[in-house]
Formats: sequence, C-alpha cells, structure tokens
Amino acid sequence: MKSLYIHIPFCNHICTYCDFCKHLYSYSNVLKYLNQLEEEVKDRYNNEVLDTIYIGGGTPSVLNMEELRKLFNIISLIKLNKNYEFTFECNVNDITEELITFLYKNKVNRISIGVESFNENKLKFMERYANYEDVENKMNMIRRIGINNINLDLMYAIPGETLKDLENDLKLFLKLKPDHISTYSLILEEYTKLSNKEILPIDEELELNMYNYIRNKLKRKKYIHYEVSNFCLSGKESIHNLNYWNNLEYYGFGLGAHGYIDGIRYENTKNLDEYLKGNYVYKQEIVGIREKQENELMLGFRKIKGISLQEFFDKYQVNMQEVFPIKPLLKNKDLIYKDGYIYINPDKIYIMNEILLKMI
Repeated sequence: MKSLYIHIPFCNHICTYCDFCKHLYSYSNVLKYLNQLEEEVKDRYNNEVLDTIYIGGGTPSVLNMEELRKLFNIISLIKLNKNYEFTFECNVNDITEELITFLYKNKVNRISIGVESFNENKLKFMERYANYEDVENKMNMIRRIGINNINLDLMYAIPGETLKDLENDLKLFLKLKPDHISTYSLILEEYTKLSNKEILPIDEELELNMYNYIRNKLKRKKYIHYEVSNFCLSGKESIHNLNYWNNLEYYGFGLGAHGYIDGIRYENTKNLDEYLKGNYVYKQEIVGIREKQENELMLGFRKIKGISLQEFFDKYQVNMQEVFPIKPLLKNKDLIYKDGYIYINPDKIYIMNEILLKMI
C-alpha cells in the first residue's frame, strides 16, 4: 500500500462537463461529511507508511479555514514516508495566501490547479473562470511560500474550438512554466449539464491533430510525455498517479472514491445520505489473477515507457507474451519492444483502446 486518495465532493458551482461525484457547497453538509470521513479513515486505514496523498474533488479548495483544519486533523492520522508527495487540488478563484500558507504548513508539496483554458469561448462553454494575470500572480505566490511543484489542467477538443485556439491556449500555459501539465479532451458524459443539450463532439481528425500538436509542442519545450495525457519537467512526474498506472494498491476514502485494498477493488457510494449513515461501500469485487493481468495492461500501457517484461514476470511468474497475443502486435508495429519494455507505438497512442481490445 503506497497511496491514499481523499474525495471532497463540494463545489460552489457545477461545471457543464463534470461527471465526478459532486454536490453544491453547504456548510452543514460539509461538517457532517468531514465527521463521517474521519470515521471512515479510522475504520479502514491500517497504519501503513504511505508515499502519496491526493486530495481531489469536487473542489477541495472550496473549504473554509475551519473546515480545512478539520480535514487536516483527519489527515494527521496518516503516516507519511519522508520522501512523500502530497497533492491538493485548487480552483483558481479559491487560491489565497492564507490557504497556501496553511497547506504548506500542513505538508502539502504539490498543487494542482484546474485552469482548463484562458479562451473566453471555451471558459463560457465549460462555465469556468480563469484569467492569465490572476493565475500568474497566484502561481508566483505559491512558489514564494515554498510549494514548487505545480500542475495545470488543460482541456481541449471543445465544440467550436480551432487548432489556433488551442495553440494560443498552450502558449499561455507554457509562459506560466508549470512543472506538470495534465491534458483532457472533452468527453460528453451522461449525468452532466451537457448531456441535457444537443452537443456534438468535435471532429475526430481535428481532435487527433490537437493531441499531436500538444505532444510535439511540449516535447520541444522539454516536457517529458510520460503518460498518455500527462507531461512534466524532469523529475516532476505525478508519483500518486504512477501508482495507479503501475496497478498498485491504494486507499480511496470519501464519497464516490475508488480504492484497491488486499486484492479487492471497491467503489464508495455516491449517495451523500448513505455515506453520512456510515454505509461507505457501494460495491466491491475480488480481483482474480487474470483480471489483475488485464489491469496491468490497461493501466501500464497508458505509460509512454510501457510495461517491463521482467516486472510482469516478477508479479505473476509468467511471461506476458504467453498470456496475451503480443507477438502479432509487435509484428504490425502496434507495439514496440525496447530495453526490456513493451509499449504502444507513439504514432498509435491515440488509438490505444483499439490496440488493447486486440489483446484483451
């Protein structure tokens, strides 16, 4: 066990595209929720020393100082490795010197900011706010206080967006010199505001051109493309997310959180009333060997470096090529073998799901 995810499901505003577990902020509900979160942590945490904590949402930064103190009292129950990574998600308009100082004093050493875009039309479509000068000032303040690992989220493939719009967006992101950039193409999901409108997705060829532009531009700016959608400066990979992609076990606490403990994958309830009653788990399943191996592929091939044949053998005492039809895909160049790793051909990374279907 290396990692812990805590979900804070409250937001001041619901964005149009969001399908995460979320509720509009309510002071009374937040306090009840944090009390129940404390009970869940005490009930399920087994006292391991962890490498990473990730506080996501929702919008964790929507909490006021009283609520943050309560949250971090809960987190103080968790033991952390001395070389830990502790990420806290923020909305731009929530970031204040008081908030960042508090986070810094409470061991947070990585901030993830949901900027998404600086383009007015895209922001209006997503019902979000971001202003370049505001973000620049707040990033400077975060670094001045002492947190020197900042991720920015970038969304693209928004209906009506052109390649030029994306180029301008990415140019501004790069001016801010973030340590890490997470990119997301818009997916029109059920149970979102957009699902109630007749919105058509962007043209697939344009979306692919946008993805390739992002890859090539960030590579020229010395960002390492280490996972399908994630880029970082040297040494600034998200350790927490790499634990997911390496198919390692982790805790998930809070409403709608997912976890993987002792060979069991589980999903917490998204029903706030049920959670407040202490009925945390919605469903769980024991993961068999074959499913673990399939997860190894589905998660591991998200990494640009791919999967180590030796590490796969060490985990399962079998050669990966004896379990899955790897050789035909090496022959047709869907997959590439190099230095003990098998990975998806970079020219085909955008159709990785089609390649995985050929194996699983």
